[in-house]
Amino acid sequence: MSSTTEPDGPPPTTPLASASLASTQDDRDLLLYESRLERPIRVKAPELERSGRLRHLIFSGQLTVDLLEELGSVADVIRQLSRHRSGQDFLINLLHHKRAMLYFTQPSTRTFLSFMAACQILGITCNEVRNPQTSSETKGETRFDSIRMFSSYFDLIIMRSPIARLAESCAYLMNDLERSGNRSVPIVNAGSGADEHPTQALLDIYTLQRTFQFEGSTDSSLSTRFEELQKLPGCDGLTKGLANKTYGFCGDIGRGRTVRSLAMLLANYENVRLVFIAPDHPKLVMRDDLRQRLLAKNVTIHELSSFETLLDGKPVIEQLDALYMTRVQKEHDTPEDADCFAKIDFSRYCLSKNLVSRMRPYAPILHPFPRDQHSGEIPPEIDNDDRAMYFRQARNGMWIRSALLAHVFDADGQILRYFRNEFQK
Repeated sequence: MSSTTEPDGPPPTTPLASASLASTQDDRDLLLYESRLERPIRVKAPELERSGRLRHLIFSGQLTVDLLEELGSVADVIRQLSRHRSGQDFLINLLHHKRAMLYFTQPSTRTFLSFMAACQILGITCNEVRNPQTSSETKGETRFDSIRMFSSYFDLIIMRSPIARLAESCAYLMNDLERSGNRSVPIVNAGSGADEHPTQALLDIYTLQRTFQFEGSTDSSLSTRFEELQKLPGCDGLTKGLANKTYGFCGDIGRGRTVRSLAMLLANYENVRLVFIAPDHPKLVMRDDLRQRLLAKNVTIHELSSFETLLDGKPVIEQLDALYMTRVQKEHDTPEDADCFAKIDFSRYCLSKNLVSRMRPYAPILHPFPRDQHSGEIPPEIDNDDRAMYFRQARNGMWIRSALLAHVFDADGQILRYFRNEFQK
């Protein structure tokens, strides 16, 4: 399979307009960074770091397996400290001198509140702009001027925008300011157009890390949950950790930026298979740029149209180690899409109690939320199943984003030292 796009380059569906087509000031500003935006991620990544740690988080591709393990360990410590008053007091005073701007010009509930809670855990003061109509952008101010103004008042900008590649461009703006001796602050991408949602992928990975530890409340030296699982039919080859697993993604694969980001992170683990289950429609199946990037990493991928399609001689629903459900993103539909989608039986891409009963006994069910109450990709009757992880997944976002902020501000070492000195003596 060939491609004209470099495997780890930018998605082909979000190219910059040519200068002659740039119709707004924002378009013209993005063109200032065109040559940098078009580079492969592996070339960009070093510019987004300082002294071996993240300065800006823009792409999931910046998150190596080692860094994911480090962030997961810090998140585990933060959640343990938060159970004790002394630990809470330590955390809330850790970064009390820092201020964060939550610049969310695209609707968000979970991501916004999760970052707000993460900041509060570490004592970071927060302010927000969630509606550009209440900002100077209504007077003609560009988004780049807004970002630079925010950097005058705050120590960190967490941004979510419907504009593809805006977060990346803002990171380059901050780097340019730094080089010229002006004030510069970190940028964290909380969702950028159809590009990426790296911190959603981060919390997804963290949820899988915790799930695949296979720890149980009744574990003892005589028997553990992991050992009991290994005795079950079909589980004799089960291993801890994220490697050696088959991961399923179902729903709106083509337009799901969370799918893109998580799939690329999972591709870094050894011996993983990625299964994509979607209706056979050009906008819903996997985009070719993601396909090429996964193949370039020698990842085994399967693109299927049903939970019942055979994989290794059995229906795929029975072969998954984890299932990531997504809703169909109707807000992106055109009138033509709506007419075409009306002919698709989307119930084939919804879970049922019968399907879940056939899944492996440990296989977590994840969802980035919101789920669609009308299409019912995960009906509420599944919520009480032990494998339904999506509400825990959302809560995990608060802990792992706290770990990310501690990393960006170089405070994660302090957290680990405090924990060792005060709770592990």
